[in-house]
Amino acid sequence: MKISTQFDSGNIEVLSLDHSSDIRLAIRKDTNSDFFQWFHFRLQGVRGIRCGISIVNAGDSSYPEGWGPYKACASYDRENWFRVPTHFNGKALEIQFTPELDSVFFAYFAPYSWDRHLDLISFAQESAQCTVSDIGSTVEGRDINLVTFGEPDDHKKKIWVIARQHPGESMAEWFMEGLINKLSDPHDAVVKKLLHEAVFYLVPNMNPDGAIHGNLRSNAAGANLNREWETPSTERSPEVFWVRKKMEETGVDLFLDIHGDEAIPYNFLSCCEGIPAYSEKLASLESAFLKKWISVNPEMQDVFGYEKDKPGEANLTIASNWVGQRFNCLSATVEMPFIDNHNFPNELEGWSPDRSVQLGASVVIPVLSVLPQL
Repeated sequence: MKISTQFDSGNIEVLSLDHSSDIRLAIRKDTNSDFFQWFHFRLQGVRGIRCGISIVNAGDSSYPEGWGPYKACASYDRENWFRVPTHFNGKALEIQFTPELDSVFFAYFAPYSWDRHLDLISFAQESAQCTVSDIGSTVEGRDINLVTFGEPDDHKKKIWVIARQHPGESMAEWFMEGLINKLSDPHDAVVKKLLHEAVFYLVPNMNPDGAIHGNLRSNAAGANLNREWETPSTERSPEVFWVRKKMEETGVDLFLDIHGDEAIPYNFLSCCEGIPAYSEKLASLESAFLKKWISVNPEMQDVFGYEKDKPGEANLTIASNWVGQRFNCLSATVEMPFIDNHNFPNELEGWSPDRSVQLGASVVIPVLSVLPQL
């Protein structure tokens, strides 16, 4: 019996591995940070043996409220992920599972690897409407990839979508895969019209260092990138610094920041109601955008979400607030669940990569619907 984490996004510490019924583990903290919740490990040598896995520090994690109805993700081939029986006792997260094969992977959510990210970038650039560029480097020197769909033109609307500021929220890059797949379709009439009238600037992974290290929310310097937008620096948050610099060059007419939420079992938008520049026009755009999205994909909803900021009280270190204020544009954070969408529960998979991909593809229609008003 063996547990390993020496791979992309691996994160777990082995405390005790004496017996399959009493495997005791702990989640390692983010690099240079106290955040922790993401786990990803491989268990070997227990085919047909009932395993009792206890992650003993789950109750002290960054978002313990997220463990309540949560079920861990497992996979034999790292392509097909399913949920396994999981219980949170208030202190430890307990997983009970009998592997059918010699090797099984467990993760907080289905990982999106750096290799898959590079494959996605390579796929995107094969589209005649796409260009790929690097706009800067991370703390550890990795590329910050920008994927641009559409021929830049001063008269076109500028649509910016970024993902994985919080690297453990891997559903965000699955969402981006769905969006990129959609924009790459040369026969899609919605896409043709969009790219005639707009340019899409996409950053599928804002935090490659944190993703590879197996962090939940931090980059390699320990920075929470979604609290760096007011005053980013090339030392602490170069990922935000370079993306923000590029935004200043292009302008922004619509901005979406893709995330995952640990505790709320629904998809929802968090908008920028509290920014000083908020207006009736922005409120109307938000309402129209969300209403259209719900109509084309009922996985999105508008009942459950975060409490709205009061006027003038928005935190401008957050991406959607800073962008909304700086460019006076429709700007929102998209949140997906780690658990499941309780409006459409799926016992086997919960919220999944496939559903994230579908949600990402569906966003082009609400974008098109509000384009004339941007």
